[in-house]
Amino acid sequence: MEATRTSTDVISEVRSFIIERFLFGQDGDSLANGDSFMERRLVDSTGILEVVMFLEERYSLSVADDELVPENLDSIERIAAFIARKQQ
Repeated sequence: MEATRTSTDVISEVRSFIIERFLFGQDGDSLANGDSFMERRLVDSTGILEVVMFLEERYSLSVADDELVPENLDSIERIAAFIARKQQ
């Protein structure tokens, strides 16, 4: 695994995961990186746990209970920013 990923890499990886897992590979063009998962009803509470498992495994980080908030996990852009903060 690469030690450092660019923000663009992270966005691409997270975007691919979200499209594959929650859009079933369909309609990815309609998902903007800043779109709220909650507003689009794309990811529910169980889905967030899947996202967290993906992030922890893919980026070798740990997500604490108090970090399970929309500010960190409610869009592709927010997830990328969260990962960047965690990796500093």
